[in-house]
Amino acid sequence: MTDLLEFEIFLTTPPGLEAYLLEEVQQAKFKRAEAIVGGVIVWGGWDEVWRANLTLRGVSKVLARFGGFRAFHVAQLDKRARKFPWGDILMPGHVVKVEVTTNRKSKIYHAGAAVQRIERAISEEFGSQIATSMEEAEIVIKARIDDNNIIFSVDTSGAGLHKRGHKQAMGKAPMRETMAALLLRACKYTGDEPVLDPMCGSGTFLIEAAEISRNMMAGRAREFAFEKLATYDESAVQQIKESWVERESEQHFYGSDRNVNVIGFSNDNAERAGVGDICTFSPTQLSNITRPDGPPGLVIVNPPYGARIGKKRDLFGLYSAFGDVMREQFKGWRVGMVTSDTELANATKLPWLPTGAPIAHGGLKIKLFKTDIL
Repeated sequence: MTDLLEFEIFLTTPPGLEAYLLEEVQQAKFKRAEAIVGGVIVWGGWDEVWRANLTLRGVSKVLARFGGFRAFHVAQLDKRARKFPWGDILMPGHVVKVEVTTNRKSKIYHAGAAVQRIERAISEEFGSQIATSMEEAEIVIKARIDDNNIIFSVDTSGAGLHKRGHKQAMGKAPMRETMAALLLRACKYTGDEPVLDPMCGSGTFLIEAAEISRNMMAGRAREFAFEKLATYDESAVQQIKESWVERESEQHFYGSDRNVNVIGFSNDNAERAGVGDICTFSPTQLSNITRPDGPPGLVIVNPPYGARIGKKRDLFGLYSAFGDVMREQFKGWRVGMVTSDTELANATKLPWLPTGAPIAHGGLKIKLFKTDIL
């Protein structure tokens, strides 16, 4: 199937964020975009796989479907896996791991047995080394067994796409860049206004916002698993990079945190990302935050919540103080706040709009609380 002009490409995201990823994908003009649980499906060729990895900000992983066959029992799976043209997708010398999901509609229901057969076929027929863990693998092949159909996809991203390549230092419970990008989108942020985060940690929201403002390519500073596949065309990928156009930004991005150490992290991360000149980070207590000069914009914050860091009862004062500062200092601005706890959100006494679906985040369900212009 790898010689087909178009195939299914699955763009993953945490459940609860699919609608915002769909919006980004449609704006980027990917074909036949459709949201499903856990991501968005599009159709295209390998050029679209590369473009998705390089340019989409909200995607966690890019999975390319590259083939499959029917099998009704493990002996048949073994035989057909041995005949499968692995060389269409794999290059010799890379370490491979297979992951299988199956359902009750299939006669092959034991995922472990299926993994064993497929890995052995790749090893013995194609000569690939098989990884002992996902962490060790250079290439991960995902096999979905659905109604006796074995459907193969390859993880073309490698390390999660939140790893942009410039964040080296982090505070506690960091927000992933991909999630930050989609939450900014959910707050209707387009890059044309300033952003302030008064509990900025290692700077994720602000660096992401500054990059959006400058239209910087999300994956410009990292490597991808697709570079190790037989389908990789270095010159075509280079052309995607060279045709990308950044822009000047007239906006500024303000971060503060009471933790002096993380402010140092933020500065370093912003410099590595190439946005240090339009970001200002300062060690400031929440109660001392002041409104920046210039036009109003967006305040976005990922404060501690009881299940995440510290004890919940100690946090009501923090949330109440945040609400006071917003009302007193930030008339004309909008507010976005991420928390797992509606009681804490209500302690701000801010005029929250109705919330959307809960979002899966590190074993918790979080929500984005938003206001209109204060």
